[in-house]
Parts: sequence; structure tokens; C-alpha cells
Amino acid sequence: MSRGPVRVLRLGLRPYAEALRVQERCLGAARAARAGPGPGPGPGPGPGESVVLSEPAEPVYVWGLRGAPEAEAAARLRARGAGLAAARRGGRITFHGPGQLLAFPVLDLRRRRLPLRGYVAALEALVLRLCRRLGLAAARALPPPFTGVWMGDSKLCAIGVHCGNHITSHGLALNCCTDLTWFDHIVPCGLEGKGVTSLSRELGRHVTVDQVLQPFLDSFQEVFDCTLVFSEDTGD
Repeated sequence: MSRGPVRVLRLGLRPYAEALRVQERCLGAARAARAGPGPGPGPGPGPGESVVLSEPAEPVYVWGLRGAPEAEAAARLRARGAGLAAARRGGRITFHGPGQLLAFPVLDLRRRRLPLRGYVAALEALVLRLCRRLGLAAARALPPPFTGVWMGDSKLCAIGVHCGNHITSHGLALNCCTDLTWFDHIVPCGLEGKGVTSLSRELGRHVTVDQVLQPFLDSFQEVFDCTLVFSEDTGD
């Protein structure tokens, strides 16, 4: 049985900060849906759960609750033309930029009876399904404490989530046709000795974010057992 509708907001190529603002509005809607008697006014299902999809328009280095760069390192990163941002999520510093799919699911884990570790495993399963759809059968998830999806010792998809009052935010970053040289200037996710890769590199062909969206959504719908409802309303 489906667990109900999840609203999909496809932002396209947008600044990272704008994707965060849309995510915050979705979090507010999720909290209101839990507190209220049911779906909000207007046609269609209420926006209790959602997933925000975007492609960062500009290069930005982002860190989570740990691993903020020292002042000198931050200055070096800025000098390369990248923005810097702190995010309220787990995980250390990583890179977001053009050619990368960012997915921020806003889901109610209490309603889904899903523990946080199970949710992270579900995100990994989602990306693994996507990889199989694209013909990348060698992709795998590693046992804890590692997260994400890997090709050998190179990370293909990073996962960093936050969960407040059982409602999720942030999510995953999948390298599609990302310029991987941006990762050369940091230790991605704080993992020494590990590399970074992309769908384009592994498949030997140019794979854009737009080409990945539909198989991603198909995999999302299967893993989270939901109906997807598409919306152009980001609250702007």
C-alpha cells in the first residue's frame, strides 16, 4: 500500500542557497501538516512530504556540523571562485556545483516508522537502483561508518542528512557530469585516501542531471512506496 503523496519540486539550475530556502519552506509545510487535522486548503493532496531537486548553478563548498575549514583554507577556496556555506546536516566538507543532482527529501520518519539509519540505507538503495537503471551494476554501498554510494574506493554519491522531530532535511548529492577537479582542493567528507567519481566518468559518456531525473524519481517512488505529485510552486 502506498504511503501517500510526496510533492516533487524541480528547481533546475539554481544557487545552492535558493535550494536551501525552498527546503525550509517544505519543512514548515511538513510541520504544519503534522500539527493540523489533514491536508491544507486547495486542490490536490496536502504538501506534507516533499523532495526538492536542484542542480547547483555555482560552485560552493559546504560543510556540516563538523569540519568547518580554517580561515586560511577558506580563503584559498574563495580565491578559486567558489562560495562557502555551512549546512545543518551531518558530514564534513564537500563540494556542490554544476553537473550534480541535489536531492533534499522532506519526509516524516515517524509516520513511516523508519529509523534514521534505515532512512540513510533507503537513500543508498535509491541511488543503487538508479545506477542499475543506467547500467552501472558495480555501484555499491559500504557498511557503516561509511555512507553514500561508491565505485571501488571512489564516492559517486554523498549523503548528509538532518532529522529534527523525525522530519528529514538535506539528503544526497549525485555526481552526474560534475567537474571533479573541484574536489582536489579538499578532503571530501573528511575521508583520507578516498576518491570521487561521476556517472559520466564511470559510464564513459556525458550524463546530465536532466537525463538522470526521471530514473531517479522512478527509484524514489519504489524505495519510499509513494505517489509523486509534481508542483511548480516553490513559495516564491
